[in-house]
Amino acid sequence: MKVLVFVKATPKSEKGLVVDEQTKQMFADMGQFNEQLVKAGLIQDADGLKPSSFGKRVHFSGQHVSVVDGPFAETKELVAGYWIWNVKSMGEALEWAKRCPNPMPGEEGILEIRPTFEMEDFKGLVSDEQAAQEVAQRSAPKPKAAAKKAPETRAKARPKSKAKAKGKPQSNARSRRKK
Repeated sequence: MKVLVFVKATPKSEKGLVVDEQTKQMFADMGQFNEQLVKAGLIQDADGLKPSSFGKRVHFSGQHVSVVDGPFAETKELVAGYWIWNVKSMGEALEWAKRCPNPMPGEEGILEIRPTFEMEDFKGLVSDEQAAQEVAQRSAPKPKAAAKKAPETRAKARPKSKAKAKGKPQSNARSRRKK
């Protein structure tokens, strides 16, 4: 069974990363916890999220689509991070969640565990062919992210400024430097 474990945001987490001893200790403790999840073969993915001020919301209403820029007001409805775990049951997920260090040091941390739909949950909604296609897509190897092309190091020719073209002296940082 696959579950998403959400780390709920707090007013403090919405302010961004704070570099203090509490946060450093939380990262160390969380690193050890994540290592235990890896050794148990449960963790499929995990990440922390930047504050909602970096986010966008896309709203759909009929044919109309609109975008709202963060930050978003209701902190208790926001997510600060997540894990995706493969567990045998909700009980196993709960046992692991109870072992998690408080993700919000000095505040009330909340984890929310939500199971994902399995293909059998869609029986009667999708054809056997659609279900097989979905299973194939989910199990296909993930493409590796394309490496970003390094910027070219060769300098491009710059057009002459109007002042230089007309023979007028040009003032710039290079001509003002002390030698």
